[in-house]
Amino acid sequence: MTHKIVTSIALAIGLFTGNAMAHGDIELGPNKGRILEFSTNETMHGEVTEADGKVEIAVLDKDMKLVEVKDQELNATAGTREKPAVLAVEKTKDGFVIPAPKAGEWIIFQFKLDGSAKPITARLHYNTTVCDPCKQPEWRCACEKK
Repeated sequence: MTHKIVTSIALAIGLFTGNAMAHGDIELGPNKGRILEFSTNETMHGEVTEADGKVEIAVLDKDMKLVEVKDQELNATAGTREKPAVLAVEKTKDGFVIPAPKAGEWIIFQFKLDGSAKPITARLHYNTTVCDPCKQPEWRCACEKK
């Protein structure tokens, strides 16, 4: 019985601490967009911004400079585990554009440097609730909540 109580307390502390720390761990890019890791060695990133009901993903190098998109590929899925929806991805000179998912959904990105490369998976919780301190949507908030 004591083991169950200790385990429950440890789990609750872990969940509380994880949620508190995760909020401040968000990195913003040069355009104040959310940075996602698109490589295993931090040499390629995606900067996610949103405008006019579309999510834009700029491809950045290790120095956070724009990379011209040629052979790179991106797949995006949103929705729920039970009902995932593949999003239409439009390639641009500097990145990709997808339709914005419903508020609160997760977006799962699979980025490839080229057609033969192994995909790198990145996830973004598209939480559009506005953060009080910074007035940004939660998915793009990098302030330290206290």
